[in-house]
Amino acid sequence: MNKQIKTRRGGPRTFDRDDAIEIAMRMFWQRGYEGVGISDLTKAIGIAPPSLYAAFGSKAGLYREALERYGRLPGALDGLASSDDLNAALEGMFRAAIDAVTCFPTERGCMIFSAMLQCADVHQELANDLMRLRAKIREAIALELERWLPTERAQALARYCATVLQGLSVSSCDGASRDELLQVVEVSMCGLRAQIG
Repeated sequence: MNKQIKTRRGGPRTFDRDDAIEIAMRMFWQRGYEGVGISDLTKAIGIAPPSLYAAFGSKAGLYREALERYGRLPGALDGLASSDDLNAALEGMFRAAIDAVTCFPTERGCMIFSAMLQCADVHQELANDLMRLRAKIREAIALELERWLPTERAQALARYCATVLQGLSVSSCDGASRDELLQVVEVSMCGLRAQIG
C-alpha cells in the first residue's frame, strides 16, 4: 500500500511500505540488526528518519516486520511437509534449508537461525523474540515428525534437526558452498537412518 509522506523540503514523495520492508529485510539479512543503522535504512529506502519512525515506530519495529516478511519465504519446513516417508521428509527439510540459505549471493544463512545469537544488552528483547521464533520452528518440526514418531521422540529429533539447521545457516554465512552443505546433510542422514531405521 502506498502512502504519501513529506520530504524534509516539503515536497510529496511516494513511499511504498512493502518495498521498504523488502529493502530492510535484505539489509538486516546481510549485515544483522546491529550492523544496519537508521541512516543506512533511510538512505536505502529513500526517506527521512522521521518518516521511518512514523511508519514503523522504530528500527526494531521495522526489523520485526522484516522478520515477518522473511518468514514467508520458502524454507526448511516446506521440504519437511512434502513427503509421506520419514527419512525422505528429513532429507527434504535439510535440502530445502540449503536452498534457502544459499539461494542469494549476498544474503547468506538464515535470518532467524543466525540472527542475534549474541547482542548488546539494549537489544535483548529482540534477541528473545528470535529465540521464541527458533523455538516455534522447532515445535513445528516436532509436530510434523509426530506423523511417524511418539511425541517425546519427535521432540528430541526436532531439537537435533534444529541444531543441524542452525549449523547449516552459520556455515553458509561462513562461505560454505552448496556442495559442502550437502555433504553435511549426507553425514547427518547416515546417522539418522541408523537411528530411525
